[in-house]
Amino acid sequence: MKWLLLIGLVLCLLTITVVGLAVVGARRWINTTRLLGSRLEAARISRFVKTPSPVRYDLHELDGLPAPVQRYFRAVLKEGQPIIAAVNVELAGTFNMSATGEQWKPFNSKQRVVTRRPGFLWDAQIAMFPGVAVRVVDSYIAGTGLLRAAIMGLFTVADLHGDGEIARGEFMRFFAEAAWYPTALLPSQGVRWEAVDDHSANATIVDGSLSLTLLFRFNAAGLIEAFRAEARGGMVGKAMVMAPWEGKWSNYQMHSGMLLPFTGEVAWMRPDGRKSYFIGNVTALSYEFSL
Repeated sequence: MKWLLLIGLVLCLLTITVVGLAVVGARRWINTTRLLGSRLEAARISRFVKTPSPVRYDLHELDGLPAPVQRYFRAVLKEGQPIIAAVNVELAGTFNMSATGEQWKPFNSKQRVVTRRPGFLWDAQIAMFPGVAVRVVDSYIAGTGLLRAAIMGLFTVADLHGDGEIARGEFMRFFAEAAWYPTALLPSQGVRWEAVDDHSANATIVDGSLSLTLLFRFNAAGLIEAFRAEARGGMVGKAMVMAPWEGKWSNYQMHSGMLLPFTGEVAWMRPDGRKSYFIGNVTALSYEFSL
């Protein structure tokens, strides 16, 4: 009986410790993401530019664009659609925590995106064990990239930030996810399109000293089916490895007058084959439009 009481006491103390750490970690993480969110909003330039871009989509923007790109915009946007200034996206899905094996864990996240100056802040929780989550923040703010992960928001397991390939990789994510904010892909928003074939085109975007190009593939309905970069930096262990990177969009639905994908999957193309690591479903979307 005494052993049972002792075991119960130990379990109780462990539970109290875990709960206490979770509360402290959550508070610390909220402060961190709040600071990053302030920086994201401060970097917005739409209110300061001397020559503002159009506030509504005009069909004349399609003149001269590759045929699959024209079909895409005609499919997802209507004449007069307000230009997206910012979007909040909530996601739920699974994330593969292993770079070499299969260690899928459920996650949920909130993401804030602004289109001018391009930037985003992704705040996620990945459930590792009951009561224990890894907090992850991924961001591109004012030309700087950040990837930080901490168990319970306290014990850091990854902390990458700065310019170079870190910033380039995060900027690439912003561009790839533009199917959620499709007006950001218009020529008036700084995107240059070049034809590849009847079902794909290259898109190029510039932010400061960073310039990158993604290949977008379109399905028979004219919608973005996939995107691909021939080289993106990703961590494998403690080393950054450059590899092709691609993703797929599906489950298109009407929202706020636009046709948008509600399911996404992302993968690395490793020497031993395609390595999927992210599958997410949109659970909530809200937009802010240019005035």
